[in-house]
Amino acid sequence: MDRLQAMSVFVTVANEAGFAAAARRLNMSPPSVTRAVSELEARLGARLLHRTTRSLQLTEAGERYLADCRRILSEIEEADRHAGGIHAAPSGLVKVTASVPFGGMVLTPILFDLLDRYPDISISLQLHDRIVHLLDEGMDVAVRIAELPDSSLTAVRVGSVRRMLCASPVYLEEKGRPNSPSDLSDHQLIDFVNMAPGGEWTFHNADDTMKFRPVSQLHVNKSNVAIAAAVAGRGITRVLSYMISKELALGELEPVLVDLEPPPIPVHIVHKEAGQTSARVRAVLDHCVEHLRKHPAIH
Repeated sequence: MDRLQAMSVFVTVANEAGFAAAARRLNMSPPSVTRAVSELEARLGARLLHRTTRSLQLTEAGERYLADCRRILSEIEEADRHAGGIHAAPSGLVKVTASVPFGGMVLTPILFDLLDRYPDISISLQLHDRIVHLLDEGMDVAVRIAELPDSSLTAVRVGSVRRMLCASPVYLEEKGRPNSPSDLSDHQLIDFVNMAPGGEWTFHNADDTMKFRPVSQLHVNKSNVAIAAAVAGRGITRVLSYMISKELALGELEPVLVDLEPPPIPVHIVHKEAGQTSARVRAVLDHCVEHLRKHPAIH
């Protein structure tokens, strides 16, 4: 087996987390798959996988080599597309990642439209409540809601979202509307813990930054639960503005302490390809940038 084939087998073993599953995916016998990886390790002089009877884990060298293999195999596939003269026709698989709430509420309908527009493109959408490392995890495009650190990735800003306090009109009519962060001590609070780094809510005015530590009877780690509780009149919560765009439009929730909101959080489309971007990734980037910039939940 040549080196590129062996690299492809190794990537499949890592993706499938097992030799038997990789063999089924590749239509090979399990001994052939095992032998290909063993020969690759012998050639490299490094162990790529920790094997036990119950699990298969990448070594540190294996994690680095996996990222390199994915990049090399992707570049070879793209070179074949160039040679075949089909670079201008977007086709092939693009792996996209975003947070769970943003992917479900905002990004998925945009990708549905993209699939209708480009029938030869396929999308692998992976939603996680964590930062996905594009290079290490073999992703092509990500939506990041954050200030971005300096990196080798290419980012395009498409807008921003706000950190908003909100409550139902019924709750505010019954309990009153807070006028300052200190007033929140007199209210029922729904603590969406992902919105409170260090357990604190921050507020800003022209002269100062204020911090408030919510004391709550209800702590949740999912935005939809916090929003449902607020709509039900259980108190005031803090979420990102895009998460409650529907509830605001329907009048089910109202913003609170708008003048003291912290600065908006930028939304970026991030990708890993430098230089000439492949047609399929460029099609996804351009489509997502166009639609996110005009999306009513992204300002």
